[in-house]
Amino acid sequence: MNFGITEAQRNLDAEIEALLNVEKQIRLAGDVSGTKKAVTDILQLCFEARAWKTLNDQIVLLSKRRGQLKQAVTAMVQQAMQYIDQTPDIETKIELIKTLNSVSAGKIYVEIERARLIKKLAKIKEEQGLIAEAADLMQEIAVETFGAMAKTEKIAFILEQVRLCLDRQDYVRAQILSRKISPRVFDADSSKEKKKPKEGDGVVEEAPADIPSLPELKRIYYELMIRYHSHNNDYLEICRSYKAIYEIPSVREDPAQWIPVLRKICWYLVLSPHDPMQSSLLNSTLEDKNLSEIPNFRLLLKQLVTMEVIQWISLWNMFKDEFENEKNMLGGSLGDKAAEDLRQRIIEHNILVVSKYYSRITLKRLAELLCLSVQEAEKHLSDMVVSKSLVAKIDRPMGVVCFQTAKDSNDILNSWSMNLEKLLDLVEKSCHQIHKETMVHKAALKV
Repeated sequence: MNFGITEAQRNLDAEIEALLNVEKQIRLAGDVSGTKKAVTDILQLCFEARAWKTLNDQIVLLSKRRGQLKQAVTAMVQQAMQYIDQTPDIETKIELIKTLNSVSAGKIYVEIERARLIKKLAKIKEEQGLIAEAADLMQEIAVETFGAMAKTEKIAFILEQVRLCLDRQDYVRAQILSRKISPRVFDADSSKEKKKPKEGDGVVEEAPADIPSLPELKRIYYELMIRYHSHNNDYLEICRSYKAIYEIPSVREDPAQWIPVLRKICWYLVLSPHDPMQSSLLNSTLEDKNLSEIPNFRLLLKQLVTMEVIQWISLWNMFKDEFENEKNMLGGSLGDKAAEDLRQRIIEHNILVVSKYYSRITLKRLAELLCLSVQEAEKHLSDMVVSKSLVAKIDRPMGVVCFQTAKDSNDILNSWSMNLEKLLDLVEKSCHQIHKETMVHKAALKV
C-alpha cells in the first residue's frame, strides 16, 4: 500500500518536472498564453492528485522563477483560489490561503485577489473566535486605493472592516474606517454609472456574486452606524441613520419593514436634544403620510411641536407600553438610559415653553409648572443655560428667573431710532390725511 502512494507521487513529480521544462521554454520565448496554460496545468495536476503540500510548493516556486510573467502569476493565483473551498480540512485551507497571500503580497496586479484572500482568512479566524486577529488582518488592506475593484465590493470590504472593529469594541478605528465611505455613494444612479471606459482607463472588474447590491449595502452601512452612535448615545445621529434606512425603496414598499423603522425614528427624535436639525427632522417626519398608520406616535410628536407644557406622568403612562414593546421590534430596545433621557427631554421642552410665555417667573412657580422640586428645576434650567439652549438669569436671593436677554447699548439706541422713525412716519401720514380732507372740503364749499 505504501509502495503505491510512493509510485503515484513519483509519477506526479515526473509530470510536474516535464511541465516545468515546457513552461521554462515558453516563458523565455515570451509566449503569454502558453505560459499561463503551462502554469495552470501544473496546479491542476497537483489538485487532481490531492497533493496539497506539493500544490503550495509549486505556487511559491512558479512565482519566483526568473522573468516570470505577470499574467502567469495572476492566472496561477486565480486558479488556486478556486481550490480553496475544496480543501479537505481547515488547516489545509489556511495553509493554501497563506501561501497565496505571500505570493500576491506587494504585487499590484493581484491586489484584488489578495484582498479576497484576506477576507476569507479573516472569516475563518472570526469563526474560530479570534475577532481581534480577524480585525487586524482586514485592516492591512486599503481597498479604497484599488482602481480595478468594483465599487460595491470596495464598500462591502470596508463595511466588514468596520463591523469587526465594532465587534472588538474599537470605536475610534471604526469611525475612521466608516469615513472612507461617503453616504452620497449610495444615492448614485447605477444606470448612469456605467459609462464606456475611455482608452487608457483601467478596466473595473465585476463584483463577485456574493457581494450585496447597493441598497443592501446602504442598509448594512447605516445599521453599523446605529451600532457606533448607540455607544455614544448620540440620539440625533441614530435617528438620521434610521431615516436613511427608511428612505430605501425596498423598505418603503413593505409595511412590515417601515413601521418598526418609523417607530424608531419617532422615539429617537423625541430623545434628541432640542436644536435646529432636530426641529427640522421633527417637522418633516410629522408631514409623512405613513405616520397616520401609527397614530400614537403622531400624537407624541404633535405634543413636542405644540407650545404647551407636557405632564410627564400622564405622558409616561400613555407611552410606557409602546416603550417596552420596542424590545420585540426590529432594531432592539432603546437602551438603558433612554427612559431617563426621555424625562430629561420633556423637562427641557417644558422650560422652553415657559420661556416663550414668561419674561420673569419665580422659581417656585416654575417648579410647580414642571412638577419638580425647586432644586431640580434650578439644576435643569442651569444645564440648559450652560448648553446655550436658552438665555436666562436667576436671582437666587429673590428666587426669580428672568428669561429676557440683556440688551447692548447699541441695540437700545437702534430700537429708539426705529421707534422714532415709526412715530415720524405716523405723523407724516396723519398730516397727509388731514391735508387731503381739507382739500376735499374746500372743493365741496366752492360747488
